[in-house]
Amino acid sequence: MELPKDLPLSRPISALWIILLIALATIISAWFFQLVLGYIPCKLCLWQRIPYYAGIPLSMVALIALARGAPVKLAGFTLIGLALVFATGAALGAYHAGIEWGMWLGPSDCGGTLAVGPAKVGDLLGAIENSKVVSCIHASWRLLGLSMAGWNAVISAIMTGIAVYGSSSVSQYK
Repeated sequence: MELPKDLPLSRPISALWIILLIALATIISAWFFQLVLGYIPCKLCLWQRIPYYAGIPLSMVALIALARGAPVKLAGFTLIGLALVFATGAALGAYHAGIEWGMWLGPSDCGGTLAVGPAKVGDLLGAIENSKVVSCIHASWRLLGLSMAGWNAVISAIMTGIAVYGSSSVSQYK
């Protein structure tokens, strides 16, 4: 199935590209904060990355399939899936931001863990002394009043909207 000549880049395909690029930029930013700037993520921060780890390959596979001649309706089904994935991400981000603002309690086990267990029992005390406990309650960084969790909620909600918008025009394609 060819795309209509008057639509060189259809809305669903554009939505997939936009979601892919935003998702890649967001997860790369999270890794940058962690690996370069030294911000250690808490348990909820890591959970919020899961929708990106699902959404990035999902959008890439759909774009590759479309480039190889799959029907454009595939983009619509993929976008519906992406809307659900990133709506979950928005909910996780909002939940975490609410914890940071003191609106509700977070998980009781939201703290740091040892990356690698000690080889000997005697090394346990040293490992504990050198480990950093990361709380889900305190935002380690804010921009315009929003923490990383708050920004994740905003970005995920935007991608959810893009996915819904992109999937809304799929019925016009065969």
